Amino acid sequence: MSWGTELWDQFDNLEKHTQWGIEFVEKYTKFVKERSEIETNYAKQIRNLSKKYQPKKNSKEEEESKYTFCRAFLTTLNELNDYAGQHEVISENLTSLIITELARYLQELKTERKSHFHDGRKAQQHIESSWKQLEASKKRFERECKEAERAQQYFEKMDADINVTKADVEKRSFHKARQQAQMRHQMASDSKSEYAAYLEKFNKEQNEHYYTIIPNIFQKLQDMEEKRIERISVCMKTFADVDRQVLPIVGKCLDGMTNAAESIEPKADSKQVVESFKSGFEPPGDVEFEDYGQAMKRTVSETSLSNTKESKEKPGVKAKSKLWPFIKNKNKGSVPEDFSHLPPEQRRKKLQGKIDELSKDIQKEMDQRDALTKMKDVYIKNPQMGDPASVDPRLTEIGQNIEKLQSEVQKFEGWLAEVEERMPSKSDSHRKSGLYETQNSTTVSNNCAQDRESPDGSYTEEQNSEVQVKAQPIPTPTTTTEFDDEFDDEEVLPTIGTCKALYPFEGHNEGTISVAEGELLYVIEEDKGDGWTRVRRNEDEEGYVPTSYVEVFLETNAKDS
Repeated sequence: MSWGTELWDQFDNLEKHTQWGIEFVEKYTKFVKERSEIETNYAKQIRNLSKKYQPKKNSKEEEESKYTFCRAFLTTLNELNDYAGQHEVISENLTSLIITELARYLQELKTERKSHFHDGRKAQQHIESSWKQLEASKKRFERECKEAERAQQYFEKMDADINVTKADVEKRSFHKARQQAQMRHQMASDSKSEYAAYLEKFNKEQNEHYYTIIPNIFQKLQDMEEKRIERISVCMKTFADVDRQVLPIVGKCLDGMTNAAESIEPKADSKQVVESFKSGFEPPGDVEFEDYGQAMKRTVSETSLSNTKESKEKPGVKAKSKLWPFIKNKNKGSVPEDFSHLPPEQRRKKLQGKIDELSKDIQKEMDQRDALTKMKDVYIKNPQMGDPASVDPRLTEIGQNIEKLQSEVQKFEGWLAEVEERMPSKSDSHRKSGLYETQNSTTVSNNCAQDRESPDGSYTEEQNSEVQVKAQPIPTPTTTTEFDDEFDDEEVLPTIGTCKALYPFEGHNEGTISVAEGELLYVIEEDKGDGWTRVRRNEDEEGYVPTSYVEVFLETNAKDS
């Protein structure tokens, strides 16, 4: 269907329609621009999310990296960051392939449309002008015909007047009237010829206007409109292709996340827990039977403060437990250089790691020394390349660094040998109960820190000299802390009720006790307002648990545990 032949009389409607077409392109451009902004903002939010959950650069992050599930999560975050990058690519391509192109095309489209309608108006004005000329010549012909008719009638009237003599006719300008009539007839004839010429001219121009000029202009408008629609079609296809182009990379990002998830190894992580927290201590041996029927045979040494070593070997003697509730390592900010605050196995791993680190530093220095030595040899053989003496200061500095590092290695190797020598062998399964009862008091509360860890968190080889050994069945605290006054020489506390554990509690802090969900315990001290209740499992195990973790049943007449 051709606009020129079918819509020859719809100039105004076509003008409105093509203007609406331009406005549609502007609307679609705005739509793509807003989509591009959404992609940019989405990519930014995804990047920020990935960055937010990236592990912090600290020692804890180093510990977490040992676990496969932590490494898998880190991989997921990195893949998510790459995934965000693909949405940035979508935004960039939408801008370059659609928004920028349509903005330029819109200017061309507006200019072309303006030109076509300018030509149309010009043609319309020309045909209207030609019509006006025709109308003017027609009116002139009509007017001249009427004037000629009046002149003819006047002449004929004069000629018919019988009372007028020939002399009078001449006197009254009879000849003049006849000439006037002839002149009017000639003018009418000329007007007729002019009118006929203008009519022929107008019909020709009108035919050309409606069958050639306007159809050509409308055809150009039709071509312009169809190109505009085709351009929109291409842009809409590009709109989808921009997304489709990044799908392979997005798929790789998702595959990376899937592979990371499949790389998680629960058993390996479980094994890593053992490697991370293994103390190296042996579990305590069996508790020996205490024969109170032989009380008369007990010597003073069994309760003497002076015979600490012997008391450790007596099965009936128990050292006081450490009951510094909720106190963590006071020297947390200053870790000893020899890692003496750690249990043997963890200390051994730390020392070995330090030795490996120093060995790498030594190797780096030796590599630099070798490189500089070769450079010096080159300078000696080719003095024009450089002064051999210029390398000596740096070689001297490197030699000093190597000596310092080797000295550090020897120091840490000495500590490592000491730890390995003192670590209990697996074959030595029997342990004196007195020693391990003392150690067991802290095993529950401090992850096998045992009696070699003093209240301030430092690790000591020998037992604390302040530990008092008495014959009481219930251990009591003696080591000096801010809680000494509360616990020193404390008599065995009677039970004042029972409690049931509502939730499991690990009891990692000093002075606490671990409990299992549903476990029944004795209450020996109520919550004093600090949120903790003191409980006892048996005569060897007592400590604090969060009050909110247990359901307490107080009794008025409870028996001593």
